[in-house]
Amino acid sequence: MDIDLLKTFVEVANTRHFGRAAENLYLTQSAVSFRIRQLEQTLGVNLFLRQRNNIQLTTAGERLLPHAKMIITSVQRARLEVALAEGTNKQMSLAGTPNIWDAFLQFGIANIISAMPGVSVVAEVKAQQESTRLLLERTLDMAVLFDPPKVDELKVERIFELPILPLTSFDDCTQHNFFENKYIYVDWGTSFALWHADLAASKTLPYVRTSTGRIALDLLLQCGGSAFIPETLASKYLNDGVLKHVEDMPRTSREVFIAYHKDNDQKEVIEKVIGILTQITVPNDFNEE
Repeated sequence: MDIDLLKTFVEVANTRHFGRAAENLYLTQSAVSFRIRQLEQTLGVNLFLRQRNNIQLTTAGERLLPHAKMIITSVQRARLEVALAEGTNKQMSLAGTPNIWDAFLQFGIANIISAMPGVSVVAEVKAQQESTRLLLERTLDMAVLFDPPKVDELKVERIFELPILPLTSFDDCTQHNFFENKYIYVDWGTSFALWHADLAASKTLPYVRTSTGRIALDLLLQCGGSAFIPETLASKYLNDGVLKHVEDMPRTSREVFIAYHKDNDQKEVIEKVIGILTQITVPNDFNEE
C-alpha cells in the first residue's frame, strides 16, 4: 500500500478539511482528493462522509486510522534504522507530551544526546494515548509522562518530582481572588485535575483553558493573570519580579514517570537515559538573579 496515500488520509482525518490538508502536505486540493479516492478504491470502502464544511470519518475510516498511523510510524522508523549516520550503531526514540517537554524534558535532552554519541536519538511530542500505543507496538522506546500507563507489558519508573506553583502577575492577588484574576487553567494531568477540582469548587470558570504550561506562561506575561505553573518554567520571571508566588495559596507537584516495554532490547541505553533524567537541573540562565 502506498505510504503517501496513508499520510494523506491521516492528514485529512486530523484536519477534517481537504484544503487545510493540502496546505499541510504542500499539495493541491485536487491531488489530495485524488489520493483519497485512490485509497478508497484500493480498500473498496468509503473513508469519509463528505458534507459541506463537515467532513467526518466513516466507520471504516475510524478503523483504518490507528493502523495507518502505525504503518506510517513503522516505515519512518525503518527508514531511520537503515539510514543511521556513520559512526552510530543504535537508535533510541523518546516521546513526551507538550507539557512534559516544556516543563521537564527540554532541560535534559541536550545531556542525553551529549552522553550517547554512538546513538541516533529521535525526540518527539506525542499524546499520552499515542505514546502508550507506540510503546506496546515497540515503535517507541521510551515515553515520559505524568500519568503512567497501567499496562502489564510496560515497565514504569518514577524519575522526577515537578513543583507547580500558584503564580500571578498582579500585586494584590491572594487565595481569596486567585481564581477571579484572569485565571488560566492548565491541564497538568489526572491527579492535578482531581486536586484542582477540590481546591476550585464553586469558583468562577477559568478565563482560559490550555493544555500547555508554555501557553499559560506567555499569557501571564503578555496579558496578565493567574495560573499554576512549574517552578522550572517560571523561576526567571519570579526572580525578576515579573511574576509573584501567591504564598497563601496551596501549591502542588506532579510526579514524572518514564515508561518502556519490558522486552525492549536496548536496556543499557534506557538505563542510561533514566540516570540522566533523574539528575536534571534547571540551567543557570533560568535562575539568574
